[in-house]
Amino acid sequence: MKFWQKIYLFSILTFVVVFNIASVMVIERNHNKMLQQEINNVLSENMSIYTSVGEVIPIMKVYDSIDYEKTVLTNIAKRFVNKNWDQNAYLQISEGNRSVFSNVNFTMPQDRKELHPLNANEIRYILRDIDNRTLLFTSNLASINGKDYVFTYVKDVTPLYDERMDQYLFFVKADIGAVMLYALVMFLISKGLTKPIDRMIRTAKVIAEGRFSERVELKTRDEIGMLGANFNEMAEVVEDKIIQLERNNHEKERFIQNITHELKTPLTSIIGYANFLRTTKVQEKQLLDGLDVIYSEAKRLESLSVKLMDLILFRQGHAELITVQMLEVIREAESSLQMKAAERRLRLDIRCVEGEVRMDPDLVKVLIYNLVDNAMKASGEAGIITIQSFRGRGSYTLEVLDHGIGIPEEHLSSLFEPFYMVDKARTKSQHGAGLGLSICQSIAEMHGARMEVESTPGEGTTIRTVFPFQDDTGGERE
Repeated sequence: MKFWQKIYLFSILTFVVVFNIASVMVIERNHNKMLQQEINNVLSENMSIYTSVGEVIPIMKVYDSIDYEKTVLTNIAKRFVNKNWDQNAYLQISEGNRSVFSNVNFTMPQDRKELHPLNANEIRYILRDIDNRTLLFTSNLASINGKDYVFTYVKDVTPLYDERMDQYLFFVKADIGAVMLYALVMFLISKGLTKPIDRMIRTAKVIAEGRFSERVELKTRDEIGMLGANFNEMAEVVEDKIIQLERNNHEKERFIQNITHELKTPLTSIIGYANFLRTTKVQEKQLLDGLDVIYSEAKRLESLSVKLMDLILFRQGHAELITVQMLEVIREAESSLQMKAAERRLRLDIRCVEGEVRMDPDLVKVLIYNLVDNAMKASGEAGIITIQSFRGRGSYTLEVLDHGIGIPEEHLSSLFEPFYMVDKARTKSQHGAGLGLSICQSIAEMHGARMEVESTPGEGTTIRTVFPFQDDTGGERE
């Protein structure tokens, strides 16, 4: 059963139960109130008869005649009956089994429980159903000259019960009309309340089919509106995660393809030359040239495997950070970098300031080596590679600058991807695999640092690593 159907049925059921109970209570209360009022009136009229009889009892005692008593009581009864002739009232006066007066037009019941026992100065009443009528019997006892006279005053209260039945019939008609109207209104309300939920269900199905950009449109500010907003936030997070997973999957596929490609080229050369030397009689010079090629390609494979292992380890993020002076780390790497620059006929210019940074010194050295190596590959002979640093508010920035070929703007966004090469021919000739900057990015992330690149083709490149710095005293760039 759908949610709107549950709301619809349960609300109608609740309405029917409450409406019927309330209506029955009102009808019964009104009927009981009117019946009690009628009983009080009949008891009052019975008491007035008893009072009238009581006023003439002294006279009847004087005469002490049965005929006189009968005449007096009959006159009192007739006056009362004539006075209330239009009210469906009946009066019976009896003494023992002898009837003194009666205008009753129905058969009196044999069992008169209200008379057993009946004491003087006491009025009793009882309701009886006789001949499809409801009659109210009131009885009292008067003692005259040693004889007990029973006064039975009967009032037809059938109209009260007919009125109750008419109210019930009217209520049934009103109940049917009210339920039909309520059912129509609740149908519209329940459908309206659950319409946003239906939209969310349809949107969820669309998202499940792969259209992750789909969103539910809700304008309400109630709980359902909040649910819709949270649903959209969840869908957005799911979409971002899916896009990220797809991107990671594509990167992994490209990573595997690049590894395969990078391994295939040197292996092809090694296998080709080894097979040539194995199957062909060659001169000593050809043998040495072949062995040089095999050695060179093997070293390239070794370098590639080392860089791949570094990349994997750095991306796992396992490092113990300590507070170290950045300037000391740079100075420790300076001699090795100067030697490497001299081999390529380049000049290394170091202009750095002091600053304590939480780091793994060995990994930061790897970062510096890779940045400087990339700068050297991009520079021509007699070029200058600059390593400089400065402190800012809350940061320590390390920059490596070159004045080489530069990087076109369309390549900057992909620069830190594994195996990405701006100039593949130049990188291959220098035994590069496009892993250096990816390794630098992983090291920076391990230190909570960010990397920035500024480059102009033909003018050079600046790669900046911004480390978090705890000393907020600040400092001017040197």
